[in-house]
Amino acid sequence: MATPLPCYHCGLPVPAGSRYRTTVLGELREMCCPGCQAVAEAIVSGGLESYYLHRSETSVNPDSLSRAVPDELILLDRADIQQPFVAHQGAVAEASLLIEGISCAACGWLIEKHLRGLPAIAEANLNLSNHRLQVRWADSQLPLSQLLGSLRSIGYVAHPYQADRAAAQLHAENRRAIRQLGVAGLLWMQVMMASMATWPEFNLDLSSEMDQILRWVSLFLTTPIVFYCCTDFFKGALRDLRTRHLTMDVSVSLAIGGAYLAGIWATINRSGELYFDAVGMFALFLLAGRYLERRARERTAAATAQLVKLLPASCLRLDPSGQSERILLSELSLGDRILVPPGALLPADGIIIEGQSSVDESLLTGEYLPLPRNSGDAVTAGTLNVEGPLTIEVAALGDNTRLSAIVRLLERAQSEKPALAQLADRVAQWFLLAVLLSAGVVGLVWWQIDPDRAFWIVLALLVATCPCALSLATPTALTSATGSLHKMGLLLTRGHVLEGLGRIDTVIFDKTGTLTEGRLTLREVRQLAELDTDSCLELAAALENRSEHPIAKAFGRAPQAAENVQVSAGLGLQGQVGERLLRIGQPDYVAQLGKQPAPAIPDEHGQWLLLGDRSGPLAWLVLDDHLRSDAVDLINACKQLGWKTLLLSGDSSPMVAEVAGQLGIADVRGGLTPNDKLEVLRQLHQQGHRVLMLGDGVNDVPVLAAADISVAMGSATDLAKTTADAVLLSNRLDSLVQAFAMAKRTRRIILENLLWATLYNALVLPFAALGWVTPVWAALGMSVSSLLVVLNALRLTRS
Repeated sequence: MATPLPCYHCGLPVPAGSRYRTTVLGELREMCCPGCQAVAEAIVSGGLESYYLHRSETSVNPDSLSRAVPDELILLDRADIQQPFVAHQGAVAEASLLIEGISCAACGWLIEKHLRGLPAIAEANLNLSNHRLQVRWADSQLPLSQLLGSLRSIGYVAHPYQADRAAAQLHAENRRAIRQLGVAGLLWMQVMMASMATWPEFNLDLSSEMDQILRWVSLFLTTPIVFYCCTDFFKGALRDLRTRHLTMDVSVSLAIGGAYLAGIWATINRSGELYFDAVGMFALFLLAGRYLERRARERTAAATAQLVKLLPASCLRLDPSGQSERILLSELSLGDRILVPPGALLPADGIIIEGQSSVDESLLTGEYLPLPRNSGDAVTAGTLNVEGPLTIEVAALGDNTRLSAIVRLLERAQSEKPALAQLADRVAQWFLLAVLLSAGVVGLVWWQIDPDRAFWIVLALLVATCPCALSLATPTALTSATGSLHKMGLLLTRGHVLEGLGRIDTVIFDKTGTLTEGRLTLREVRQLAELDTDSCLELAAALENRSEHPIAKAFGRAPQAAENVQVSAGLGLQGQVGERLLRIGQPDYVAQLGKQPAPAIPDEHGQWLLLGDRSGPLAWLVLDDHLRSDAVDLINACKQLGWKTLLLSGDSSPMVAEVAGQLGIADVRGGLTPNDKLEVLRQLHQQGHRVLMLGDGVNDVPVLAAADISVAMGSATDLAKTTADAVLLSNRLDSLVQAFAMAKRTRRIILENLLWATLYNALVLPFAALGWVTPVWAALGMSVSSLLVVLNALRLTRS
């Protein structure tokens, strides 16, 4: 009986009569099932056919993939186990995973590229600061266990993200990094003393026996440096070569491994220079550079972790009789009433039911002065009650709080890589390829000229031109700047903001709640019909009762709320109060209800709203707002940068022109709908302008989404903050002025780093190729170059 042919993809026996075949490497290959056939065809069509030349064993059969996944991973496919860390939006699942085995930015590139190549993956972003991976995928096509198994296949282990476990892992990695750095430094000094004694320059007249002893001592001391301190470099190089991606780990490993093997050869043959001291120096300075980069990333991660730790472990819940009971935070429910004494942290988002106090929001917003809070005001979890006791009704818990939203937005910004960083990664990869090719050519040339020197010249070339500084230049600067801006009260939620601010030439401002404080007060009610002013105010308050717009706060809490309320963004509200259908807002919008011409807006200071029903206009309601104290400084900063400024507002009252006049904004347009604002933005884009939008309301959301860079005020609606690229948590416009300066400074430092790294590598290459740079000096030059780049980027943390 004939032995069945093995499947070319997975190695399992091909059933008799199988019709599954695929052309691989120019030959028709037998497949055992349609799954293997589909995978093989996908590999070939994706240009990855060489995979079959380099694999060390056959692949797993797709139909039996679940059997190859460890049991503990298969358990993660259960819905009850996924519930705490996997969220579903229709057919798409979203999970937060902790990744082990990350050593540098190249690991992030590899993980993201590998996952994005899977057809079921919609999005994959890795935060290098805390090794947290956010992934969105179609779990009906790719179970979570197989996703984790796919990561294991390229050398990374993933777990459901847990803050405690992540902190413990980062702590363990830090301790290991410090140990490696300490061991490398201590042993390198000993290697230097032993190997320098063998140098002819010292002319110590050593006996041959002592010379040989010192050579073996140098080898003995260097071995732990190579096999303990440098293991991450070798692992990274092997991983990168398997995935056909060149990084500095490849160059570093070639240099360290080559020098170490050459030193062994020189020790055994009792001739030639050892260069074990070059290995130690190279390892020490490279480990120091990576450790500094790690610390820079962790500073931003520490700010995020500090936010997570703001919530207290317990709180005082009030029962119906008003008695307080100390409970764990996990026992709290929506609608519960809690007592927050002075000096205590707020455990949840809520509304103040009773009491008045000042609340310190500095850790969230950067605003160092406590803000007054009274009955009816909203308060945020993690803030500090400063003065008086507060009774609060819980409105949001856990992941639904504003604090959690801020943490998610911050992590999203940290996980995204701007175009400048991506360009630097591509340049570093191509530069490394050029260096390896140059090293090969230089080695061949020197082999013809002086074979004894060829190896050492190639080694010096590899060490001197390692693109470590080029790879560190951008991410370290961006991480430092993001953390500094968060301390100022500006939360970046997208990675392109710092880079994009340098190309902005036009700024669009909203008025209410942006350039003005948004704390509107009702100044006057002017009757236009027989209804008295108190009745008009009561009807207006009923309409505005459920609105999130800043205008609604001017009317206070109404005894009743309107029904069937409809919002016309930028125009006003319509709703039913009793048997009366009412509108409030822009005059033309309100007058349409009564099919009458709109009355002219009085030419007086203030924001004028019209209240009307089917019988016609009922009353004018005049609101006052105050200009923000730092608005003038923001406009002046924009003008100094040469930017064009526009004020686009949905308000059609004379107050729009008045605000523009006070600020010196020439281009002002009032009474605009969201579509009108969007059309203005489209026209600016057609003229080639790069636009920044600053707003806070629902009517600003379309423009915030379409602008090149969008900034939402911290007091903005949730939709506006989610849409924006950055959130001004402090509501201080001077933080935005500081952001402009920080963006300019960050770009300058990135360009300085890239220029220095490029110049160093370009200048040292010909000197190394000519044999004028020894491996020792090459290691020193490369290491100092990387350290300078990291230290230059850390200047951004001193805001």
